[in-house]
Amino acid sequence: MDGMLDPQDRRLAEAWETLKAQSESADALRPESNRLAFADPEFLLRRETRGIRFQLEMLKPDLAQHAHGIENTVVVFGSARFRSAEVAHAELAKARAGGEPQAIAHAEALVRNAHYYEKARAFGQQVAAYSAEQSPAHKLFVCTGGGPGIMEAANRGAHEAGGISVGLNIALPHEQTPNPYITPGLSFKFHYFALRKMHFMMRAKALVAFPGGFGTMDELFETLTLIQCKKAKPVPIVLFGTDYWQRLLNLQVMVDEGALSAQDLRLFQYVDDVQDAWNVIRDFYRL
Repeated sequence: MDGMLDPQDRRLAEAWETLKAQSESADALRPESNRLAFADPEFLLRRETRGIRFQLEMLKPDLAQHAHGIENTVVVFGSARFRSAEVAHAELAKARAGGEPQAIAHAEALVRNAHYYEKARAFGQQVAAYSAEQSPAHKLFVCTGGGPGIMEAANRGAHEAGGISVGLNIALPHEQTPNPYITPGLSFKFHYFALRKMHFMMRAKALVAFPGGFGTMDELFETLTLIQCKKAKPVPIVLFGTDYWQRLLNLQVMVDEGALSAQDLRLFQYVDDVQDAWNVIRDFYRL
């Protein structure tokens, strides 16, 4: 036997149809002893098989990226809520027409922050344009969380420049659909945040963090912690939007109180320009 499975095998199809039918009707999964173990949703979703699910979420994106020749990425984080300039101005016009103060204030914030979307888009173009002229071993690929906002912008920029890019999405209670600019075959959905974060770091040659919320903070500080503790190799960490980040984070307090060393503040750099962000990465690796 060659070990390969036939995806058209009727037994597999039956297992997936059972899972689909039960999930849509909200019925509990029913055990079935006479179903192949690897095609048995009830078995695979047990608490005891969690380790297998970890391994699957580890392997699926890894094998697919390897097949596409993706070994080095530039990870772009940032708010899922920011919008392009065009969409933001349309939202503002709609809000003003409605006359609701809260909606107007929200739309004004979208317009105020739309430049971050456009800069993330331009940055994605920059990475893809650089890689287009490189040998496979030296190419860099944009990798994002796969959702809307800044993530969409970076994937969009890479797509517009003719490059390929990766999206590592996460299953959430409020469904987050992949943005349409991720390269087909490189859009992955995770259940486990831990495995998703591992994939961010596995190929990361740089991290560019645009303004964002809790998710961006989580990913940024996890990366900083891994590098600070030498659990991950040093990579350039770029905080895009000096005013935002310095208003949000007063990390000098940690230094003053002895919770950080002064050299820890050298793990990242602030920038406000796409070319400056690229120069940080280029200088780090002497590209």
